[in-house]
Amino acid sequence: MKQYIPNFITLLNLFSGCIATVFAVLNHLELAALFVFIGIFFDFLDGFAARLLNVKSEIGVQLDSLADMITSGLVPGIAMFQLLQMAERGGWNLGFFGHETEMTALPFFGFIITLASAYRLAKFNIDENQVSSFVGLPTPANALLILSLPLILLHHNNDVLSGIILNQWFLLGLTLVSAFLLNSRIELFALKFDNWSFKDNAIRYLFLVGSLVMLITLRFLAIPVIVLLYILLSLINKNP
Repeated sequence: MKQYIPNFITLLNLFSGCIATVFAVLNHLELAALFVFIGIFFDFLDGFAARLLNVKSEIGVQLDSLADMITSGLVPGIAMFQLLQMAERGGWNLGFFGHETEMTALPFFGFIITLASAYRLAKFNIDENQVSSFVGLPTPANALLILSLPLILLHHNNDVLSGIILNQWFLLGLTLVSAFLLNSRIELFALKFDNWSFKDNAIRYLFLVGSLVMLITLRFLAIPVIVLLYILLSLINKNP
């Protein structure tokens, strides 16, 4: 019975991603972000449960990537689609994008994130070396980066930030950077603790404490900074 518990948690990740997809399509990006965050929590929890219960299965590995494809691959692509539409039209549009009569090709470039996420997850599934570290930015981290943008727009009343985020060239550039990071050869540490020793996990403790401080002080603006910190600390850790 216990071998089914991690898979059930993974399905909760997938279910959260399905709900987030609906909200993203309706352009309720704050709610979409909320359910992506919930899904990512379940994504962390299923791996923790599998290690705690000492159960691992091939179906669990495949199911985990399928769930991530929705929660951390499809939803960020839709969110970028919506942000690019806003950038074109100069503001927030609460309409269902399928009902728009006038549409350019530009917003569809947001789905480059979805395509890059699919490729990254496929590579991860056949790579047996990504256990204590990742090669390329994990899809959940990338999803947090993309979904932080509408949260910054909604909760940080700053004209400069809004002007940057709703600039189509910034969004297109971020889309390409996101696709590159997902499939880059950059080795990034995983937040998996084999023991609680500070010596063995100094980089992880430093990252977690730094992230907590930034979340308290910067709120949603901290998320892209945390992703950048994650990459920088990984590079420093690899080349001390």
